[in-house]
Amino acid sequence: MNDHPAIEADAKRLIGALGEALPETVDAFGALARATFTDGALDVRTKELIALGIAIAAGCDGCMAWHNAALHRLGVTREEVAETAGVAVEMGGGIALYRAAKALEGYDQFLAAAGD
Repeated sequence: MNDHPAIEADAKRLIGALGEALPETVDAFGALARATFTDGALDVRTKELIALGIAIAAGCDGCMAWHNAALHRLGVTREEVAETAGVAVEMGGGIALYRAAKALEGYDQFLAAAGD
């Protein structure tokens, strides 16, 4: 499903249900989010764009929908979202490249330990 308004509504429903089961955990996460998404050295718009980029790179539909909704409320342009998506694509590729190199290095360590 790629209907972000529906995904956002579903995420709110799911998180609400989780909050009934784990109120302290969900409340703590909410407090963290409120503390994070305030203006500081970075404004909220920038923080939301970063969050969207991370959500894209991580592949979290609920997170993408949630942050797209926030970005829309903040008046972010489509072009700003598109450029954020472009950075996420580059980072997803870069992250995979680095992880692949680390994985190969890790395998080489097993080979070396076994004397292969």
